[in-house]
Amino acid sequence: MEHIERESMEFDVVIVGAGPAGLSAAIKIRQLAIENNLNDLSVCVVEKGSEVGAHILSGAVLEPRAINELFPNWKEEGAPLNVPVTEDKTYFLLSDEKSQEMPHWMVPKTMHNDGNYVISLGNVVRWLGAKAEELEVSIFPGFAASEILYHEDGSVKGIQTGDMGIGKDGEPTHNFTPGYELHAKYTIFAEGCRGHLGKRLIAKFDLDKDADPQHYGIGIKELWEIDPAKHKAGTVMHGAGWPLTETGSSGGWWLYHAENNQVTLGMIVDLSYTNPHMYPFMEMQRWKTHPLIKQYLEGGKRISYGARAVVKGGFNSLPKFTFPGGSLIGDDAGFLNFAKIKGSHTAMKSGMLCGEAVFEAIAAGVEKGGDLAIARVTEGEDFFAKELTAYTEKFNSSWLKEELYNARNFGPAMHKFGTFAGGAFNFIDQNVFKVPFTLHDLQPDFSALKTVDANNVKPNYPKPDGKLTFDRLSSVFVSNTVHEENQPAHLKLTDASIPVNVNLPKWDEPAQRYCPAGVYEIMENDDGSKRFQINAANCVHCKTCDIKDPSQNITWVTPEGGGGPNYPNM
Repeated sequence: MEHIERESMEFDVVIVGAGPAGLSAAIKIRQLAIENNLNDLSVCVVEKGSEVGAHILSGAVLEPRAINELFPNWKEEGAPLNVPVTEDKTYFLLSDEKSQEMPHWMVPKTMHNDGNYVISLGNVVRWLGAKAEELEVSIFPGFAASEILYHEDGSVKGIQTGDMGIGKDGEPTHNFTPGYELHAKYTIFAEGCRGHLGKRLIAKFDLDKDADPQHYGIGIKELWEIDPAKHKAGTVMHGAGWPLTETGSSGGWWLYHAENNQVTLGMIVDLSYTNPHMYPFMEMQRWKTHPLIKQYLEGGKRISYGARAVVKGGFNSLPKFTFPGGSLIGDDAGFLNFAKIKGSHTAMKSGMLCGEAVFEAIAAGVEKGGDLAIARVTEGEDFFAKELTAYTEKFNSSWLKEELYNARNFGPAMHKFGTFAGGAFNFIDQNVFKVPFTLHDLQPDFSALKTVDANNVKPNYPKPDGKLTFDRLSSVFVSNTVHEENQPAHLKLTDASIPVNVNLPKWDEPAQRYCPAGVYEIMENDDGSKRFQINAANCVHCKTCDIKDPSQNITWVTPEGGGGPNYPNM
């Protein structure tokens, strides 16, 4: 395409992603601006989902520590935290029939849920979005940040939103609309796990040079409406064991009784799994057939489905989260606490800490004579500090760092020692005394996959019955996933020959199985040869392919804004 003339807009702060981290940052900045009579300080949030909350997927049990700080009177203001945890149970599934409930004293304290709430994170985020708009934050849903913009000195200048109306051939169609350039003094990236711009920033600025490799899971979730007689609002169940133990894989599951006779349930499969035949989506479907789980679902109806990668490396895998012109917050940086299986409160706190640092930097620049509501100048005197070093300082003196540091061994212990021994280690580390050393897991998840020659154990996955268990296509349907069909594929192959020539013989092309939306298929041509087919319209934006492909040949980039899932209550 020829050079495109683009309109630009200037703000003090641009935030990429209207999730718990991004909205908490925006709210904190505007709260401080109003308190300190800097009312003209401008904050813009861009969100690739069709609305705020459309792409939000989480369990979720919320620890209210961060929201208590951000909105001390959240209850009076109508935050949708309506179901306090009333019962907290942990199980180990011994087989496809048997289970063992763990005594509460044996469960690591990090997994205790006293004082927490069963929530829809999507609905909490919608509420945060409304509160942000009350504070005059500009939120642009349906606009995907597609590129990072840089000043000549290499510092981040802002972002470009994606063009609309580009055809599959890469050329503008009749309804082409160019993306906008959004310039800012500071650009905050809050894209969630494996953010495609955050990934580039980490590489460009070498932000992870002193960190362990990041680690991930794939979270697969369903929302059900169940028989009122079986519903116990506030009951929280977690567990591990079968069926993942059959393939030597690790992970865990949850089942939460929410409001309105609904239960949210799902499974997180660690993406460090080794068996190339393992099929995370079908593991989750098979898990629902266990009597402990099935008893709640029989006679009920599945309402929604979704999947999303989960960042779980913890403290040891945190990158440097500032760079000239901006910062990473939330799961874009990796702040989830895997020992608690929670990331919402940590994402919010990271956004609040960053928001404080941003406000202080802008206020200091204004004090020196700088102007509000415009981006950083590129020539002459610049009143505003380039790097938000105060964000790192605030993190280092916060409860967020203390919490993540105390949980630093949880994930590495599970990976190194397995479910039983790792669980015993974590019981001692969390409940008895803090071990005086740090475990590390230095193997990237994608490199853990064994070849079909090394591991040919094929799990037995029963055919879905359409009532309790389902296939991927019917599941994608209830995720309300929609993409513009005539657009370039947003799943990019570095080398188009690798799936058939390398991945198929070595690993039976695992993309056929690790994708929870049926995006990738190996098809047979008329002459008997194989081809790799990408059904990009099915994509639920989970990012698993970008993480687990053993050849690191797939890159996820953002499709047109507004595309993807539309999660109603997830």
